[in-house]
Amino acid sequence: MARAGDEGLGLERLPGGVVQLTIRGRDKVNSLNEQDHRDLAGIWPELSADPGVRVVVVTGEGRAFCAGGNMEMEQRLAGDYAGVVQTLTEARDLVLNMVNCDKPIISAINGGAAGAGLATALMADISIIGEDVVLADGHTRIGITAGDHAALIWPLLCGMARAKYYLLTGDRIDGRTAAQIGLVSKAVEREQVLPEALAVAHRLAAGPQMALRWTKHSLNHWLRAAGPIFESSLGLEMIGLFGPDFAEGIAAFTAKRDPVFGAAPPAAPQGDGQ
Repeated sequence: MARAGDEGLGLERLPGGVVQLTIRGRDKVNSLNEQDHRDLAGIWPELSADPGVRVVVVTGEGRAFCAGGNMEMEQRLAGDYAGVVQTLTEARDLVLNMVNCDKPIISAINGGAAGAGLATALMADISIIGEDVVLADGHTRIGITAGDHAALIWPLLCGMARAKYYLLTGDRIDGRTAAQIGLVSKAVEREQVLPEALAVAHRLAAGPQMALRWTKHSLNHWLRAAGPIFESSLGLEMIGLFGPDFAEGIAAFTAKRDPVFGAAPPAAPQGDGQ
């Protein structure tokens, strides 16, 4: 695994074919720069192709899981067509590579997750979270569409009504609530998140490998069937990176103030009555 020494990601081989992937990021919330984002998207085909890997556990270093792209990365994207196209490709790869990885993936959500971090946490096949850990999809809070993963999987996990509520409002969800509504698989005390995830991983690693992989593959046809929904939401998110609401959202976040969104939406196209 060529990425094992990368600064932003750590890989540790454990007994029985379990691999622990640790998101280290660049700060205490494990936020990602462009290279980290690219590496996180691209690691899954490598793990899938490695015959020594049976199960992957992904977690964050310290007290955070992953806050997604850092503010410097987000600011550089505003109005940068080439950068936005690259980000779209990587965001799509992150989700689809996790879906198509034939090894079971378990997320040990030991702390806050947002953006690409939240996508990684929730696209895992099994998700274990700390009861007091807080999740939030904050896309609409910074003026862009909830794209990268949410429109694809949240309705399947917690139902359309709750998905719409949390994705439109951007409200935070603690781990206990996330488990109750089905957004994650299981909530435990924060100190037990990684041990519980590793225990499940070793259990799966000792199980019938092809049966497990083919079960994952079959279940993920629900996600493949929703592929056009994912592509649409991701594309609309990227369009928003060129708009005034995103510029205001990022400025407000950086200044630690409430955003003031004032852009009027474009007029709806008029039909010809036919």
